[in-house]
Amino acid sequence: MKRMSRWYSRRFSRTVCLWLAFASLALHLLLLGLSSSVNQSSCEHVSSRQTHAHALRVLAYTNDTSVGSDSNGSFANQAKTETHGKEMDPSEMNTTGNQMAAKKARISVDSGPAPFNPGNTGERMGQSGSTGSKPMGPGFSKLDALFNHPLYNAPSRAIPEDDWLMRVKPKVSGGRSTQMWVSDPEIDYDSAHWNSTSDSQPPWLRFHLGISRWQLYSHRDPNTAPLVQQLSKHHIVSAVQKSGGTQLKLVISFSNYGQAMLKPMKQERDEESNYNLFYFSDFERHNAEIAAFHLDRVLGYRRIPPAVGRLVEVVKEIKDITTDHKLAKTFFTSPVGNVCFYGQCSYYCSTEHAVCGRPQELEVSMAAMLPDSSLAKRRSWRSPWRRSYSRSKVAAWETDPHYCDTVKKTAPYDKGTRLVDLIDLTILDFLMGNMDRHHYETFEKFGNNTFLLHLDNGRAFGRHSKDEPSILAPLEQCCRIRQSTLSRVRLLSLPQYRLSDVMRESLSHDPLFSVAPLLSEPHLLALDRRLSTVLQTGREVPPPLINNAFTVKRTSSQIGMAI
Repeated sequence: MKRMSRWYSRRFSRTVCLWLAFASLALHLLLLGLSSSVNQSSCEHVSSRQTHAHALRVLAYTNDTSVGSDSNGSFANQAKTETHGKEMDPSEMNTTGNQMAAKKARISVDSGPAPFNPGNTGERMGQSGSTGSKPMGPGFSKLDALFNHPLYNAPSRAIPEDDWLMRVKPKVSGGRSTQMWVSDPEIDYDSAHWNSTSDSQPPWLRFHLGISRWQLYSHRDPNTAPLVQQLSKHHIVSAVQKSGGTQLKLVISFSNYGQAMLKPMKQERDEESNYNLFYFSDFERHNAEIAAFHLDRVLGYRRIPPAVGRLVEVVKEIKDITTDHKLAKTFFTSPVGNVCFYGQCSYYCSTEHAVCGRPQELEVSMAAMLPDSSLAKRRSWRSPWRRSYSRSKVAAWETDPHYCDTVKKTAPYDKGTRLVDLIDLTILDFLMGNMDRHHYETFEKFGNNTFLLHLDNGRAFGRHSKDEPSILAPLEQCCRIRQSTLSRVRLLSLPQYRLSDVMRESLSHDPLFSVAPLLSEPHLLALDRRLSTVLQTGREVPPPLINNAFTVKRTSSQIGMAI
């Protein structure tokens, strides 16, 4: 009897072991299949078990999310992997490694300073006490909710010394401090005695010192509010015309040695560009520069220098203080008594296209200047998707649907994140309707592994009634997109974070909003329409919680891994 009992017991144990082994084998095969589907996806439509609506709900309401690398802070976090002190290129990081890192780093909402207010100088934007991303009533700020969302508050490690563009030099012993500047009272500059303490430095210098390999300024940068205040209100001591370029713009100097790029008002906000004008003959608009900065910030890029609107006195703040003799010769008084000037440039610098005050008050945009090239050299890159700038010829990419295959084999687009960086810029340009992106710039110090500067956006927001699909050619042809970019684009398509609403709210804090909204309603609504086009181009992409690879609607090439 005991022998039979032992036999049945051994048989039962073997059966259990066999079932466990079978379950383990099935689980391994399932994981292998999932891994294969992630790493070998094509650019064709992907059918996910999660519906598109569910994916958007996950984006909207998650407070504890494992997202992929951000294009800014979290991108630096994953790019700088500490493996025996060796730096890892972000483009070489595999999906498994990113998923493990995401599990270790749980995202929480930053309780630091609220996002800055570009207009109410010295004040902070978004004083609500919300720590989540759900709307909390009719008076709730969508902009606050957006900037409190985990997608905008990814954790990041300390930035290594080599990843800062500029650093304050230590005090020289036995002599005058290298940070002490003595002003000349005859040209109305303030006496400046600066040291390595950041609080003692003017906002423009703190802005320069805050530029890193990955962004121009951080998401919660407390210096941006005083910098914008300086641009909108600080005393102007000099105004000269900027050399180069096709249209009139001025370099403005402040009494604290800071500088700004001034672009004057050329046309009314609700006036569309002439349909008969080529993109290279269009006006540059002051409100476009301001709106581009806000849109760049809403998208989470932070690659456009802060820009703000200002009303300047044409006589007191330009004519009477300019040392530019060529500019001074172009001032005149119009038949109705308005003070005008036109400068010297390739386009629209004549009495027929003069810039005029009303009668002396002029709307302008003021953008913070980047560090001088003698301190931080920049490299200019010709865009592979540059237009022909001809009235009769077309560019190669306009006729070759496989043009990106050639680009991907050409440095610096053959490795690293340069290609998805350029596609980020493409999405920004499409939303703004900017066809004039022939070049872009990077800081030379960081080589090819850095962000792109999104400069010179004056020809954006020209037409709200027409979208230009050809601007999205890099996204369509290359079938690549950065994960964090697509995640934020999806987020901005939701009713509680609608792009037009957050842009309207953000622009309402600009000083010129008291004169008129920076963007007319048709332009704001066009942003939503164009955002839908971006999503349609990359429709039914797996939610960002799954992996770092995204598919774009196209059937001819393999998907690219985009961190």
